[in-house]
Amino acid sequence: MLLKHSTLVPSQLIKACSFCSMAVSPPNYTASGQHASGLEKRSFVAESAGSELVFFTLSGDGARLLDRARLPCFLPPPGRCYSFCVPSSARDRVRAARLHRHLQRRLSQSSLGARSKVLPLLSYSPQEAALEKGFLVQDELRSPETERFLEQLVRHHLPAPAHFAVYEVEAQDGELWCALWRVGAADGRKALVCRRRVVALEEAKVHPAIADLHDAAVFSSRNAARRVLEECIPIIPESKAVLDLVDKCPEDPKKGDFPVIVIEGLDATGKTTVTHALKDSLNAVLLRSPPSCVSRWRKIFDDEPTLIRRAFYALTNYIVASEIAKASTTSPVIVDRYWHSTAAYAIATEVNGKVLHLPPLHHPVYHWPEDLLRPDLVLLLTVNPEERIQRLQGRGIEKTKEESDLETNCFFRQKVEESYRRMENPVCQPVDASSSKEDVLKAALQVIKKQFHKL
Repeated sequence: MLLKHSTLVPSQLIKACSFCSMAVSPPNYTASGQHASGLEKRSFVAESAGSELVFFTLSGDGARLLDRARLPCFLPPPGRCYSFCVPSSARDRVRAARLHRHLQRRLSQSSLGARSKVLPLLSYSPQEAALEKGFLVQDELRSPETERFLEQLVRHHLPAPAHFAVYEVEAQDGELWCALWRVGAADGRKALVCRRRVVALEEAKVHPAIADLHDAAVFSSRNAARRVLEECIPIIPESKAVLDLVDKCPEDPKKGDFPVIVIEGLDATGKTTVTHALKDSLNAVLLRSPPSCVSRWRKIFDDEPTLIRRAFYALTNYIVASEIAKASTTSPVIVDRYWHSTAAYAIATEVNGKVLHLPPLHHPVYHWPEDLLRPDLVLLLTVNPEERIQRLQGRGIEKTKEESDLETNCFFRQKVEESYRRMENPVCQPVDASSSKEDVLKAALQVIKKQFHKL
C-alpha cells in the first residue's frame, strides 16, 4: 500500500541558520557590534541574467570596489537587494535541502511583483568544503513590502536568531555595501550585526558546486545514494519501500553473454520509438530506467530537492542492473535510459551558469560507478533544438520540470547535452535522430552491428 507523504513544519526542518555560511551559534561580536570572524572568509556566486555568474566577497579591511560593472546582479539606486542562505552539513543535509526547496517555492509563489527577481546564490569557502545554497532577491523599487515579506520569511522559517543581508549603494561614497541583520523570532525586532563593502572577485577556476557533486547529485556508489534515502525515512516514509527493493537486488550482478545496449537522449529525441524498433529487430528484451516497480513513487521523489531526487534515481539504476543481469543471459538487452541520464541531468542542474562552468573533461563525475553493472554500448540520440521542441509540443502530455527547463532554458539544455558528451567508460556514441524513423533505426543498427558482428 502506498504510504502517505509526510511533512514537517518548516521551522523544524533545520536546527541552525546562517547568512551565507557565517557561523551564528554562538556569534562572536566585538564591542562595536561587528562580527569578529568568518565573514571575510566567505565567497559568493550569484547567477545573473543570461546565466552569467557573478563572484564577490565582503571586505572589512577598507578595500574599495573599483569595478562595479563586474557585479551586475546588484541594482543601482533606488534599487536594493537582499540575501539569505541555508546551511548544510553531513548531519542535516536532507533537512537543509528540503528547507531550501520550501523557501524556493515560497519565493516563487509570493507577490513580490514584476520588478523583483530571485536569483540563485551560493556561499562557499575556498579553504573549506562548505557549500550552501541561498537566494539573492532584487527589488528595483525598494519596496517596504518586499523587505517585510523577506524578514517574515526568514523569521518564520529559520530558527532564531535568523539573519539576512541587505545590499545597497551608499549615497555618501557610491560604494556597494552589505548590512547583515539579526532578526528576532518572537519580538520581531532586528539588530544590525555588521556592515561590509561588497568586492568583486575574479571568476573561480572551478565552479564551487563541483566539489559537492558526488555527495549531493551524482552518487559514485550504491551505498552513497542509499545513505541519503536512509536519512529520508523519518520524513519520507516511501524511502523505506524503495530501499527494501534495492536490498533485494544482488550487490554485484554479473552480465550475461548477450550484449546490453543503452539508448540515451533528451526528451522527445525518439528514444521510445528507437528502443521498440531495436527490440523487434534484434529479438531483444526491452528494459527501462527507472523500472516500473518504482513508478508509484516517482511523483513523490520528483517533488523533492536534487539531493533526494537524484539519490532515488541512482538507486533505481541498481534495480535495473539486476534485471539486466538476468535478461542478458538469454537474449540481447535494450535499455531505455540508464546511469548517463541520471548523471547528466544532475550535473546540469547543480552547476549553474553555462557549459564553460561544467566540470572539466575527464573529471571523476563523468565516470561510470565501479559497483554498477556496465552496458556494452550507449547510443545518444540527438536532434536539433527546434525539431525537439516541435516534438514536445505534439506529444500532448504533461511536462516535467526538467522538460520545461530544456524547452525554455537553452543554457540548461546545452549543459545536459555536453554532460552526455563528456561521459566516459562507456562513452555515448551519437546517432542523428532528426530524420525518418526508418533512417534512425538503420543508423542505430549500423553502429550496433559494427561492434557486435554476430547480431
